[in-house]
Amino acid sequence: MEAQSQGVLNPELPSGFDAGFPVETVRAGFPALTRPPGFVFFDNAAGAQVPQIVLDAVNHHLLECNVQRGGRYPKSREVDETILRARQSVADLVNARDPSEIAFGMNATSFIRLVSLVIGQTLDTRNEIVVTDMDHEANIATWLALERNGASILWWKMRDDGNLHVDDLVPLVSSKTRLVACTLTSNAIGSIVDVEAAARVAHSSGAEIFLDSVHYGPHGLIDVQALDCDYLVCSGYKIFSPHMGFLWGRRELLEMLPTFREDFIPDEPPGKIEAGTFIYENVAGMDAAVCHLETLGRSMAGNDATMKLGSRRSALEHAFAAIRAYEGSLSREMLRVLSDCGAIVYGIADRGRISERVPTLCFSLPNVSPARVTEELARQNIGVRDGHMYAPRLMNRLGLSQESGAVRASLVHYNTLDEVCRFGSALAEIKETC
Repeated sequence: MEAQSQGVLNPELPSGFDAGFPVETVRAGFPALTRPPGFVFFDNAAGAQVPQIVLDAVNHHLLECNVQRGGRYPKSREVDETILRARQSVADLVNARDPSEIAFGMNATSFIRLVSLVIGQTLDTRNEIVVTDMDHEANIATWLALERNGASILWWKMRDDGNLHVDDLVPLVSSKTRLVACTLTSNAIGSIVDVEAAARVAHSSGAEIFLDSVHYGPHGLIDVQALDCDYLVCSGYKIFSPHMGFLWGRRELLEMLPTFREDFIPDEPPGKIEAGTFIYENVAGMDAAVCHLETLGRSMAGNDATMKLGSRRSALEHAFAAIRAYEGSLSREMLRVLSDCGAIVYGIADRGRISERVPTLCFSLPNVSPARVTEELARQNIGVRDGHMYAPRLMNRLGLSQESGAVRASLVHYNTLDEVCRFGSALAEIKETC
């Protein structure tokens, strides 16, 4: 079986780069991490904690300018400025060509559905949509719903090595393909997909590609231009902000979308995509979350004046290079402690393939139900999750029941090796006593 190619999303992790990662300084900026009784947050795939800078931004909005945008008075104009600033921040985060390509809303799922409804109106001879059995159900069911519009669904299936391979996509794509919908990273097993190669395959036949970047967002830097994708969705609350979501799309495609809008809303992005009022304070928090990541990148510049004075994008590149390397060490240690406990790890378990995954580990302990594992860990103030992880088709593919599923531990850059050791000790105790 061929090795997964090293593309934009999964370059080889720099050896030793994690040694200088300032994890204690990072943790000090997250109030939830310093509160007793020393809870271990290993359920970050369901939503990450927020730094103080994000709390401050949300509080500022609610205290100082909790009004509707579009007014002529100063407080309303401040809301307009906040939204513009946040749109630019998110554009920098994903490397959009223009901030007008960014739309804000409630969550990624609602944006997937919005785009799917539009795609459903444009099916003709190109009526085939490719989905995967590794995705979150939100990026599957929304496309399956288009079968009533005449869509024909084709399945890009995960291999036994725990990842999607582009060689398997090639025979699925043809002149009939309207769109390929896939994830950048599995929210259940943490595998990183070579979506850059998938985009080349889709575009070679004139099809479009829609990417779910929700789970990749906190772990690596997104570059929509390098990925050459057509649409991309993300959820801010996975990237250290409050609950909100955003959509990026090529401007020329967004301009053609026949979306619902009031007559007084111009038929152009991003307004035509942002029906109704979104949550302004959470958008302010998303802007601050990008600032948190930018500050991390600049703080690691040391004496490099060019880095300290460089663009926000370059600072984000530096931050995520450090995050990827540090999280690689977390993944290696998690795989070690799970192996020591005799756990079955689903997905990529080879420590030599760390660059193909993020520190999201899906596993089971022999003869111990997933629910029992999470309950016992909870008694020791360690938060993980059990179940199907909103990926029931993937559970079926792994030979697991949808009802019980597996256990998922999901780490981010504020987690520590000491927490991994504590987790390992707790698992060992569960194995011995259950």
